[in-house]
Amino acid sequence: MIELAISLAIIGIALVAIIGVLPLGVNVQKDNREETIINQDATVLMEAIRSGASSPYGFDLTNYVYAITNNGHFSFGYGNNTYLTNNARIIGLLSTPEYVDVNGAPLPNLDGGWSNHVVAYVRSISGPASEKPPQTNDIVVSGSFGYRVICENVPVAVDTNSLNSPYNKQLIANLHELRLTFQWPQLPNGNVGSKRQTFRTMVAGQIVWTNDGTAKLYFFQPQSFTNVNAP
Repeated sequence: MIELAISLAIIGIALVAIIGVLPLGVNVQKDNREETIINQDATVLMEAIRSGASSPYGFDLTNYVYAITNNGHFSFGYGNNTYLTNNARIIGLLSTPEYVDVNGAPLPNLDGGWSNHVVAYVRSISGPASEKPPQTNDIVVSGSFGYRVICENVPVAVDTNSLNSPYNKQLIANLHELRLTFQWPQLPNGNVGSKRQTFRTMVAGQIVWTNDGTAKLYFFQPQSFTNVNAP
């Protein structure tokens, strides 16, 4: 009996230790799964934005991007707002330059204009197929993994003491830095978790923009360059 009691005590101690480690293992697995989704989605979104209006996409962003805000100046996707109805509108908003003049034209710095702060609210493009379209169950869709993306389309860094030099003017007009900062998870109460990761790339080509009557849309043109020094 003594040996049996000792054996049970040892087994009990081992089980307590194993049970105590299980939550840690589950959390690590959850974090790894979310980071994998973020890395995959970052590649998809960055390539879609870099390709501009010429991108074939291959998927419908309207199934995943459900809201876009910019400095409180406008809000698309909330409530009855149905503006985000095609890929071009979504890409056009996500490509908004950080600095624009009063008419909406891109600027090399904040002098004489204002800054934009574009945030997209996204349901994961990667992840379980059960959460993806044509899933129509609101409980499943609202409970799927989501995140925010801060989209920054900034001018290439140049010497501010010689902004008007021919070389710097060409760089500013034809080279841009695209930064996508992911924050996750997006919580049901409207807050966002503490996880954060930033992806950066350089995009060559000019930016074209248009006003469709509701919002100003911007598109990278990776195969088109402008000569700002031409007479």
